[in-house]
Amino acid sequence: MDEAVEKFIRHLSTELNLSKNTVDAYTRDITQFLNYSYRLKKQLQDIDYRLIRNYLGFLQKQGYSRKSMARKLSSIKSFYRFLQSQGYSRKNPADIVSAPKIEKKLPKFLKEDAIDELLSAPDVSNPLGLRDRAILEMLYATGMRVGELIGLNLNSIDYEKLEVKVFGKGRKERIIPIHRAVADAIRDYLKDGRKALVRQEGRMRAVTTALFVNSKGGRLTAHGIRYILSRYIKAVGLSKGISPHSIRHSFATHLLEAGADLRYVQELLGHVDLSSTQVYTHLSRARLRDIYMRSHPRA
Repeated sequence: MDEAVEKFIRHLSTELNLSKNTVDAYTRDITQFLNYSYRLKKQLQDIDYRLIRNYLGFLQKQGYSRKSMARKLSSIKSFYRFLQSQGYSRKNPADIVSAPKIEKKLPKFLKEDAIDELLSAPDVSNPLGLRDRAILEMLYATGMRVGELIGLNLNSIDYEKLEVKVFGKGRKERIIPIHRAVADAIRDYLKDGRKALVRQEGRMRAVTTALFVNSKGGRLTAHGIRYILSRYIKAVGLSKGISPHSIRHSFATHLLEAGADLRYVQELLGHVDLSSTQVYTHLSRARLRDIYMRSHPRA
């Protein structure tokens, strides 16, 4: 890997404190772009906006979506901004390259009765069921991301104040309130679920501070959370394409439908930009009509 690329990756990880997944994505994007350039006998100093535009055309022919192409272009722009700051390049050839227009798709979300059915699906008579119920309750009660959920530790929850401490993107800390039902589900899991999962044949397994553990007593992974949810989605007969992020969408949608302020929801979700939260303002037509009929003076 080039010295400049290595410095850029260290910059993302140590100075910007980005998550491993984000750093890995940048690494893939930059490596893929440079490999394309090197095949054309172009070095860093030879790359111009025409080559970058040709690269986007190459990606399109390879079947990449507009969203993926826009992300890769964003990575290239960030890379060249870093190169400028470090004296490797005098200009950013990607600055004048426009990103492909992306069609905004409304996020999938579940109605409240579907959420109730999903939360009731785990069999709480066994340790794994207690864990799964606590996971689903936590996801819907807080709207946190999967990466934030698996990062929770035993000391992340304040049961007196009914709050959970979360580290989001860029390791930014935020405090999210939780309701009593979530706290009770966590307590039940800690009492009769987690203890059983971290023991094997009467012996304690390797000590972990993770709140949610797998069947072997180790910290759950993002893949593990998605697998758990997929089983319950199938069990209750919900439509395909529902993911942990769909529960996050449901959390935001239901709060807004109940009249929560958009900026309050922004804070709970950990969005830096309000525009990221505005995608959740897709209230149903029936709900909009109901609000209109109850609110308009002449209705």
